[in-house]
Amino acid sequence: MSGSFVVSQLGARMHYGVPRILHAEGRLEHLYTDICAAHGWPRALQSLPQGLLPRSIRRLTGRVPVGVPENRITGLAALGLGFALRRARTNDPTKLTEAHIWAGQSLSRRVLRSLMRDKSSKATAVYGFSGECLELVSGAKALGMKTVVEQIVAPKPILDRLVLEEEERFPGWSPISARDGLSADYAARERGEWDAANLILCGSDFVRAGVIACGGSPDRCVVVPYGVQETTPKPPRRGARPLRVLTIGGVGLRKGSPYVLEAARRMKGMAEFRMAGALDVSDAARNRLSEAVTLLGAVPRSEIAAHYAWADVFLLPSVCEGSATVIYEALMAGLPVVTTPNAGSVVRQGVDGYVTPIRDIDAIEAALLALAHDRDLFFHMARNARRRGREHSLEQYARRLMQALDGPARGLVDLRPVAAFA
Repeated sequence: MSGSFVVSQLGARMHYGVPRILHAEGRLEHLYTDICAAHGWPRALQSLPQGLLPRSIRRLTGRVPVGVPENRITGLAALGLGFALRRARTNDPTKLTEAHIWAGQSLSRRVLRSLMRDKSSKATAVYGFSGECLELVSGAKALGMKTVVEQIVAPKPILDRLVLEEEERFPGWSPISARDGLSADYAARERGEWDAANLILCGSDFVRAGVIACGGSPDRCVVVPYGVQETTPKPPRRGARPLRVLTIGGVGLRKGSPYVLEAARRMKGMAEFRMAGALDVSDAARNRLSEAVTLLGAVPRSEIAAHYAWADVFLLPSVCEGSATVIYEALMAGLPVVTTPNAGSVVRQGVDGYVTPIRDIDAIEAALLALAHDRDLFFHMARNARRRGREHSLEQYARRLMQALDGPARGLVDLRPVAAFA
């Protein structure tokens, strides 16, 4: 897929990884996004004393596509503010989906109008993200442009089914049911995006299998694992103290938090558990968690590295993800990982961690016990985790992404037959 790209995205997904990579390759025509601290009033926030700003506002000041020139960025701050206000006013899943559809439509239509007006643009392709780019990719295709859609998580029908099943297994855990009255509408947007896409990028086999199961074309749907900034990890260590188990991400049913709680209960005295992330659980569930797990709440990015340094093992028993970035970070930090196939990770069973079936607390416990009691196994997996992490640096992700876009990415994109998934 030669030529330059227009990228359209809500938020700072992966620290604007895609537009930054494209710009570094000389292939970014323009980035359209919502609130971006590269210019306008969001940029002015950076000059204020950060300690006086609320955490949510401090996060906005970090929305900077590092290395991308300001003249290649259009930040639609009013759209972003409207999107944030719509989400802040409700925790109802239907209303939240309505807000996401509104924001995606608004961004897509604005970008498409710009493409149609700008006769000087050299863009030959557009790159959008699932659920937020239907109007753009459909319109761009009609203009004769190439289209790429990145499916960032399993399709909506699969995600909703898995989470609702968790609600039945753990009644009273969620403060509000995840039942979404606009689920079918959102799923229709996803299918429309796949139909209009020349290429559907997925971060994992799990996502690709879901897209194909929901009607996406296997021939246009490829897997490109992500990458994270390379760091220098602490040397792995295991003394006589309890095993230190870390979970990072939202605390709730989708992330498998009830299984973290049960593992902590079973391993009381043998392991310490920390969970970092915003809480999406009822007060009763929070109280139960806090009896066995240290709940840190949402943690600023600047403090995350200290928690990886504290930990021995990373645990993420999610029932549905795309390809969880925190697992790449944990591997880069040299932490063996215990996770599930549905987390979409690059962890190799028995090499740099354990991939347990979803909802299998016995398998999770067995994996953690093995790492707690077998020092040789722990150090072997820690070394392998670091190597695996380096294979998924930002540089390696950039190489895989560009080969997929210019494709086919022979030897890099996973085109194995689609496996069944839970």
